[in-house]
Amino acid sequence: MNGSKNTRPAIFRALGKSEPPLTICVGGLSYSRLKTFKHDSWAATALYANGSHQIVCKFNRQQSLFGLPLGWIGRWLARREGAHFQRLTGIRNVPQLCPTVFAEGGVKQLKHAVAHDFVEGKPLAKEEPVPVSFDDQLQTLFAEIHQRKLAYVDLHKRENIIVGTDGLPYLIDFQVSFMAPEKAGRLPSFSHWWVGLLQRMDLYHLEMHRAHHDYLRGQPKPSTSRPWWIKAHRCITVPIRQSRRWLLVKLGIRQGAGQAHTEYFPEEAFR
Repeated sequence: MNGSKNTRPAIFRALGKSEPPLTICVGGLSYSRLKTFKHDSWAATALYANGSHQIVCKFNRQQSLFGLPLGWIGRWLARREGAHFQRLTGIRNVPQLCPTVFAEGGVKQLKHAVAHDFVEGKPLAKEEPVPVSFDDQLQTLFAEIHQRKLAYVDLHKRENIIVGTDGLPYLIDFQVSFMAPEKAGRLPSFSHWWVGLLQRMDLYHLEMHRAHHDYLRGQPKPSTSRPWWIKAHRCITVPIRQSRRWLLVKLGIRQGAGQAHTEYFPEEAFR
């Protein structure tokens, strides 16, 4: 590791100066921390094990910002992502939500934490060839997710797609997903319209991944244009992402263009 890179100041870490707990209690069992995957401004994510059973636990923001308490945001994010996993219960290619997370001893509930089963595999690499069946299975997975009135939203990040050791696609990290009420009533609500729009965004990125995989298989790249909602989304998110990277570079936390892998403690975003 490059010694010129600095670790994040506490204000840019979800748990401040603290790290994910060495042990947690889930479902009445004690789990020990094996590895911390990442610790960014919004969450610290770590791998835990009880014997051969491994789970991933995400600890959402608890660190205050210039004296402003932000623990409520961490608790809200945990409840929100937990509800997304719960909505998708029974879908094979989505990790199983774990019971409530407690501190070691099983007395204090960690309301800012949410855990799910660990998926054995690796993130989908940009230049990794996959069979046509993989894309078909991924499309079937999204059909099941959309049927439950949920939009994934984060599909443009290939690292959120895990290639399981069984060769199947799996999805992780539902923090920014969005779901509508299961029943629309007589008239569709705004949330149903919004979820429908976000689901179209999912399908666009799904087709972009398939087109890229077809290109790796030797097929010509199709000429495509971004829909207006993709362009609108990028007009908002790209400047924010670039400003964030610029700040992290200025603080010496990252280098070059501000990519995550240049950090002293790199973010393994695929977990």
